[in-house]
Amino acid sequence: MLSVEEIIKEALSLPNIQRSLLVEKLIESMEFDIDETIQTTWINEAKKRRNEIKNGDVLPIPGEEALAEVRRILE
Repeated sequence: MLSVEEIIKEALSLPNIQRSLLVEKLIESMEFDIDETIQTTWINEAKKRRNEIKNGDVLPIPGEEALAEVRRILE
């Protein structure tokens, strides 16, 4: 059996699409006491945003830039 470190190393070597699928499956496997409607809504929103970036409809910005902009707005 592979160690967690070995699994992580293998997972990180996968192409982006396969890593995305792996993440979805891992999250789905977690047991949460949340409303199924809310969970479905968030999953659909995440997929929509992923597709917008993938299709070039939206350009992502680095997290540090996003946080700096939020801080600027809140000041």
